[in-house]
Amino acid sequence: MMTESPTDPPIDTAGLDRWLRAFAAAIAENEELLTRLDSAIGDADHGANMARGMKAVVAKLDESPPAGPAALLKQAGMTLVSTVGGASGPLYGTFFLRMAQAVGDATELDEAALAEALRAGLEGIVARGKAAAGDKTMYDALAPAVDAMDAALGGEEIGGALRAAAEAAAQGRDATTEMEARKGRASYLGERSVGHQDPGATSAALLLSTAADTLP
Repeated sequence: MMTESPTDPPIDTAGLDRWLRAFAAAIAENEELLTRLDSAIGDADHGANMARGMKAVVAKLDESPPAGPAALLKQAGMTLVSTVGGASGPLYGTFFLRMAQAVGDATELDEAALAEALRAGLEGIVARGKAAAGDKTMYDALAPAVDAMDAALGGEEIGGALRAAAEAAAQGRDATTEMEARKGRASYLGERSVGHQDPGATSAALLLSTAADTLP
């Protein structure tokens, strides 16, 4: 009787393509929610901006499919930077561009390589936005997710590690509701920002949940 290998296959360009398309679909499905969340503490444009940017990412994938993982991530990052206004375009764009740098010439990513790329993306967001834990930003969802991914190294296959990361991102997203914003437009509200879920953390949680659904 043949036994199934406990190890997930490595992630290739096709897998990353599926992830970005799934993220785009999730953003489109949740555009109204993201706009509603942003209308309470921001400029009410996070949903529309992210939907426009990810639609452009998918159009680029259809127009000129990248040859490798780094090329795909770089194309996504550049597209977001050039098509999305506000803070979300540069931040998400930097995230994917830093991931691309970390991936380098690799044609496939194992769990360790994916964790390293996600960590590089997070560090890019920190360098660009200067956010820290508790500031009520996308960092509060992404940082716990990346930490969970790192913690799973050696003990979980890619699928299990990504599910742990997605759960940590969801918990981080939910935790932003009781935080007082210290960055961006929301920080102008001071204590009035408490009681509202952060839209950036919400879209970041979608990024991780779609990764868990599509990358293993």
